[in-house]
Amino acid sequence: MASTSEWFETVAEAQRRARKRLPKSVYMALVAGSERGITTEDNVDAFAELGFRPRIADLPQERDQSTSVMGQDIAFPVVISPTGVQAVDPEGEVAVARAAAGMGTAMGLSSFASRAVEDVAAANDKLFFQMYWVGSRERILARAERARAAGAKGLIMTLDWSFSNGRDWGSPMIPEKLDLKAMVRFAPEAVVRPRYLAGWLKQGKLPDLTTPNLALGDEEAPTFFGAYGEWMGTPLPTWEDIAWLREKWGGPFAIKGITHPDDARRAVDAGATAISVSNHGGNNLDGTPGAIRLLPAVVDAVGDQVEVLMDGGVRRGSDVVKALALGARAVLIGRAYLWGLAANGEAGVTNVLQLLRQGIDSALLGLGKSSIHELSRDDLIIPDGFGRTGKL
Repeated sequence: MASTSEWFETVAEAQRRARKRLPKSVYMALVAGSERGITTEDNVDAFAELGFRPRIADLPQERDQSTSVMGQDIAFPVVISPTGVQAVDPEGEVAVARAAAGMGTAMGLSSFASRAVEDVAAANDKLFFQMYWVGSRERILARAERARAAGAKGLIMTLDWSFSNGRDWGSPMIPEKLDLKAMVRFAPEAVVRPRYLAGWLKQGKLPDLTTPNLALGDEEAPTFFGAYGEWMGTPLPTWEDIAWLREKWGGPFAIKGITHPDDARRAVDAGATAISVSNHGGNNLDGTPGAIRLLPAVVDAVGDQVEVLMDGGVRRGSDVVKALALGARAVLIGRAYLWGLAANGEAGVTNVLQLLRQGIDSALLGLGKSSIHELSRDDLIIPDGFGRTGKL
């Protein structure tokens, strides 16, 4: 179906629309990446190196995409990845949660999100709460318990961040808060993006650059940079810390940021029920290979001891199928749904999820598979050196 004013036919088109609608600083914050952007680019480009082995007859009339992730049944193998403060749409994570629920899938909510976990859980009961190691053990556990009380079904511990900074293409200026000085500074950007500004004014508010899920009790929600400062000042977690939190939480527990097989094995030892092969969307150590390249080695390291997910560079349904064929149970998407949210709010997120589901179905048909669970590496043409192990 060709693109219309209300529908886009690819994630690439959603990104183009997002770029036209968002103020430059907001758009550049979504592009993100670190240093030269090698990892950010490879997350996407690596998928193109994998080929398919299609079949042409006796193809299945129906294809099943249903699966489960961290104890939650989902209609197709795509989960919303947790992303930080979403100033791209007035409803932010609540809109994303509704879209995901409408498509029958789960959502990861960032502890740096712009909307409270209670509001998001009310919109989608298949919710996983994501945490960084910020503050004392007591505060970390209290935040997890707040999420549990709100209805979170699982916990995601993100460890793939090395506080990299500096981008060759320039980093956007992000204010501590939208006070008068900041509004004057960014007014020229907003004025030339009237649809974006009108969306916020219609809601009677401006973007709130705070992180409500890091507050406890009657505390005032810290600003994004206030929370970031606390994070940077917190001693880095050990495997003992992770095992402690896993034990205290007691429910489904994922570790996000695995790229090395040894870390995958350590995650299993720490009691993880799921791991996500991820390089933080290219926002950590630049030069790390694309996530899809690292997936097979991690799968081989842990076998079926733990659910293996993959997060990074997914832009179409065929990408999802390639990840599943290499051993992932499901994928998480980040920028793809943010482009959709920026392009057309909740409907744009639904649009992205529909595109991925349709693309998965098309790839399954072409490969002659009646279910995503029939996929294997034999369905792919994998070039020599794809995994870039670097062994001499």
